[in-house]
Amino acid sequence: MASLDVSKARASFPALQSGFIFADNAGGSQAARGVVDRISDYLLNTNVQLGADYSVSVVSTERVASGPDVAVKLFNASSPSEIVYGSSSTLNLENLARGLEPTIEAGDEFIVTGEHEANTGPWKKLAARRGGVIKFWHPVPTSPNNPYSVATRIEDLLPLITVRTRIVAISACSNILGSIVPVKEVVQAVREDAAAKGAMNVEVSVDCVAYAPHRRIDVRDWDVDYCVFSWYKVYGPHCSAMYVRSKALQTSVTSIAHHFLPVGSTAYKLQPGGPGYELVYGTTGVLPYLISLVPPPTKVASSEDPTIAHLDAAFSAIAAHEQELLKPLLGFLTAPEQIERGVRIVGTEQIGLSRVPTVSFVVVGPKAKRSQDIVEVFDKKGRVGIRWGHFYAYTLIDHLEPKLDTTDGVVRISLVHYNTVEEVQRIVEILKEALL
Repeated sequence: MASLDVSKARASFPALQSGFIFADNAGGSQAARGVVDRISDYLLNTNVQLGADYSVSVVSTERVASGPDVAVKLFNASSPSEIVYGSSSTLNLENLARGLEPTIEAGDEFIVTGEHEANTGPWKKLAARRGGVIKFWHPVPTSPNNPYSVATRIEDLLPLITVRTRIVAISACSNILGSIVPVKEVVQAVREDAAAKGAMNVEVSVDCVAYAPHRRIDVRDWDVDYCVFSWYKVYGPHCSAMYVRSKALQTSVTSIAHHFLPVGSTAYKLQPGGPGYELVYGTTGVLPYLISLVPPPTKVASSEDPTIAHLDAAFSAIAAHEQELLKPLLGFLTAPEQIERGVRIVGTEQIGLSRVPTVSFVVVGPKAKRSQDIVEVFDKKGRVGIRWGHFYAYTLIDHLEPKLDTTDGVVRISLVHYNTVEEVQRIVEILKEALL
């Protein structure tokens, strides 16, 4: 396996040269230089309305159309006609819920994880509008010594499925817990259980907002109907892409676009108005950046897309480097002296490929500290950015026992592949002071 050249990766992000340590990447990563260059080039040279016959509009139209072509690779979708662009993942999923609304009946059931609200809120509101029922697939404790070390289990999900199940909405990775959900295994179990119970119209919506920066999405292998991620957390601009399976576009999704537009059975059904043209074109810089991180594989099966194979290699290198970032951070936070002090990881405590370097914790007990106060030490020190709060996973935080203050939430340190071990060591040094 090719190793990641971190210095080469960092060269694509001018802000990293300042020495500031960006450790709030789950809230938003830095944008790669190639992305910014495309946005600038679009606005300076082709900033006109699409669809006209004059030459500049033809170029502009081609540039915007190239956005879904790139998104297809990152989703491993079948066609650009399955790709929707929107200003955020929340908006994309809200539009999806609106498009599905005419097909929802009173009593239909929605199973949600209660994590990232983007893939929870739209379904809760849709159920309220149509007389549906919301069920929560909550994580449960996995450690006898830490009640906040929790994870979701398939065996807790399947009993929630009934003949009325309509949507199962899950997160591929938790933006609080840092744990990766085995999406393919979950979806297979859901579909088999649903079929056995006579639920014949179950569709699966997967939130990849916290997953996409760390692992490769594969909607076809996962067998999902809907999937979303945010480009601004994957080294791109502030917008989102959503995959909608072709079959769902034909049978489930109704159009929320202007009534006179010939949208057919394409994802444009869910794109009312035009997306930010310069941002869509800017996203085409993400794929070249990712595959620049490692050399292309020397051997690719004749049936395999060479770009997908190259992406696999890049994400494998990213995952390996991320484990090196996790070692000093999780090692410090789970050391006996920190446990004695009251530090508790919220999520998976173990280092491994089943978790990403998004690490959340609280300090409880006789030496309890507010999350806000811990982060304040970093803010006063300067040159390091971490954050406290519920991170739009309010329901998850509120469900944990013993109860946490949802207004204070957790301390979250979220790293990506352009962070270095030396940066993590600096974070640990400040943590030592903050936890005194």
